[in-house]
Amino acid sequence: MTIETHCLEPEATIPNSRLPLVVMPGAFENPDADAIADCFTTNGWQGTWVYTVFDHWHYHVEGHEVLGCACGSATVGFGGDSGITVEMNPGDVVIIPAGVGHKRLSGTSDFAVVGAYPPGQNGAITRAGEMDVEAAARQIASLALPQTDPVTGDALQFWQDG
Repeated sequence: MTIETHCLEPEATIPNSRLPLVVMPGAFENPDADAIADCFTTNGWQGTWVYTVFDHWHYHVEGHEVLGCACGSATVGFGGDSGITVEMNPGDVVIIPAGVGHKRLSGTSDFAVVGAYPPGQNGAITRAGEMDVEAAARQIASLALPQTDPVTGDALQFWQDG
């Protein structure tokens, strides 16, 4: 499986993270929403849901997040206006460290992702500019790192030295 990592610097209204954004193109051969949710749950991630990605910059301070594309396609921005864009297609997965801003820039009307969080964490939404970036970074620093990769179930490797 191909794994890409991207380090995103803080912006004025988005803290981003010292941990890299992880992109796994084509992680699922069968991008069925139920199968993706079952995989995430089996691999220790919880609170699954199916929806789109909001069309405004936001991030999470109460949890890291995984998104697996179940259908449709979209261009999703990560890291804020100076960040990167990722083309999400069925089967693609993105693992988003808490604090990394994200926003759907464009997409098909049927674009949907399955989301999940590590145990004890959640996806409470913080809009860009809603919280002091330094305060957000302090809160994020207290979050536990996930123990398992939500796709493979193996010990999480890409954030261990973060």
